[in-house]
Amino acid sequence: MVPAKFVTSAATSSQFLRPEKPMIAVCGKSNAGKSTLINALAGQKKLAKTSAEPGKTKLVNYFDFGNFLLADLPGYGYAAVSKEEKLKWGKMLDAFFERKEDIAHVFVLSDIRRDPSEDDLQMLSFLNYHIVPFTVIATKSDKLSRMKVKERVRAVANACGLGEGNVIPFSGVTGDGKAELLAKIGQVISL
Repeated sequence: MVPAKFVTSAATSSQFLRPEKPMIAVCGKSNAGKSTLINALAGQKKLAKTSAEPGKTKLVNYFDFGNFLLADLPGYGYAAVSKEEKLKWGKMLDAFFERKEDIAHVFVLSDIRRDPSEDDLQMLSFLNYHIVPFTVIATKSDKLSRMKVKERVRAVANACGLGEGNVIPFSGVTGDGKAELLAKIGQVISL
């Protein structure tokens, strides 16, 4: 496998890449674990910058994984940024998803320990409405027992109106769920 590498960042729609291979977008609330997931997929610790401080990603960051591109989107729903900044992020996300023909799949990340937020449900509703295929990735599964993970996957699926197969529990710390995630990516890029 080709080592994953950072390609570029985009602040405006004119800078968004027009991919020549399948592109998977990663989105979720601030601090849902997007950078951790990207680093775990790449098998690298510092490909995507992680931060304990939510709201660090302000641009669309593109990573090349060989047979697919991954677009890391700014987190939504973070209260400690100005309304102006939130509006700017919202416009950027709208512009990104306007080119849905460029997006093969979306991973919507949500902390497994919490019910999906209003922002998460709004994102899923948006993706459903625009017929953009997605999978919910229930992150931070290492914080719960295996039994509790199964219970929370069921709860997240129910809250999102999805089947349990559309929710993948994942831990960037232990690697749990990585095989399922890679299998999903394999399905996406083979379409």
